[in-house]
Amino acid sequence: MTDAGTGGVHRAVGDAHRDHWALILAATTRVTRDLDLAEECVQEAFAQAVAGWARDGTPDNPAAWLVTTARRRALDAIRREQVLRAKLPLLAMPDETGGAAADPGDHIPDDRLRLVFTCCHPALAPDARVALTLRLVCGVGTGDVARAFLVSEATMAARITRAKKKIAAARIPFRVPKAKDLPERLDAVLSAVHLLYTTGHTAPSGDRLLRDDLVERAVRLCRTLHALMPDEPEVSGLLALVLLTDARRATRTDASGRLLLLEEQDRTRWDRAAIAEGRELVLRGMRLGRPGRYLLQAAIAALHAEAARYDDTDWPQIVTLYDALRQVWPSPVVELNRAVALAMATDAATGLREVAALEGDPRLARYHYLAAIKADLLRRLGRYDEAVAAYRTALELTGNAAEREYLAGRLAELSDAGDPRGDQPE
Repeated sequence: MTDAGTGGVHRAVGDAHRDHWALILAATTRVTRDLDLAEECVQEAFAQAVAGWARDGTPDNPAAWLVTTARRRALDAIRREQVLRAKLPLLAMPDETGGAAADPGDHIPDDRLRLVFTCCHPALAPDARVALTLRLVCGVGTGDVARAFLVSEATMAARITRAKKKIAAARIPFRVPKAKDLPERLDAVLSAVHLLYTTGHTAPSGDRLLRDDLVERAVRLCRTLHALMPDEPEVSGLLALVLLTDARRATRTDASGRLLLLEEQDRTRWDRAAIAEGRELVLRGMRLGRPGRYLLQAAIAALHAEAARYDDTDWPQIVTLYDALRQVWPSPVVELNRAVALAMATDAATGLREVAALEGDPRLARYHYLAAIKADLLRRLGRYDEAVAAYRTALELTGNAAEREYLAGRLAELSDAGDPRGDQPE
């Protein structure tokens, strides 16, 4: 045991939640075979840790302590349901926190990834699989999951609840799928890991632009998934996309935490090893067959990463890749990103027409980037009053403090009582 003050205990609990949530949930679910009960027991174990560690000291192996505590709570609940006898054989299984277990899921070498595949059961609706994975496996808050899906928090909470009830009512076994069953779950798994990365890359809420813990968790999952399925083009594509995008992580904010746009970033500080690895994965993936959504997004990210200067970006080629992407993945977000690339390849007025055509899409009603992109294009065109209104809309919809500060700065420039037109249209 390690003695620590209140602050140290809270840090230790936070670190355990960030690093070991999925492992503890998986270990507890092996006992309960009930996802809802397992989650409840794990949450209670973390709550008990705050008081217990402050009193007794932080254990040498926090994850093992939490697994043991959560399992004990689970067994107490099982006893209350008078089904302990049926569950006793499960106690013979070694803890996932140490030692080698004879696990039928050993073909999936990462416990978090095993849990992702399990949550992505084909009996659940596709969106429910991804939402459940983000919430339970990755520990993403319901509000942030809702923002990732562009729906209200109440809608997402109901969706997650329905998914849990479906698992219980249909008696869906909480177990690792066999190797032959992995491909049918792959799309949902890729979606979940990608959303996990984007949620960390730009946190939907909070004071910081990034959540490094989620980013690093997503990178680990991508690497494990690629080691498991190296010949799947979309697996290569997702790993490439994450590496190429994450190569810019250190340059996305300045020393004070201010958001830096792509054209402001110091490209000499980008992670060239990650870019080279990502580029090689794109080339290899393209040779494996017809590219899908992740491989095409990775190809776009590679063009951004390879440009020595922002002005050297091959915008026409990026538009061409977006044209291919919208064929394989019809999405209003893809159309919006294409509009930005088109504006850069041609002119702001052309991009604005594309954005205006998307404003009536209800799927983008809560998407703050739509208003922010519109505002920027209006600013570039010198339509400042309209730009101010669009920046205000974007600000109302944005939960991340770094993004809010950037939007507020733009708004202040245009709303200044002096000359708001210091930025001439490009």
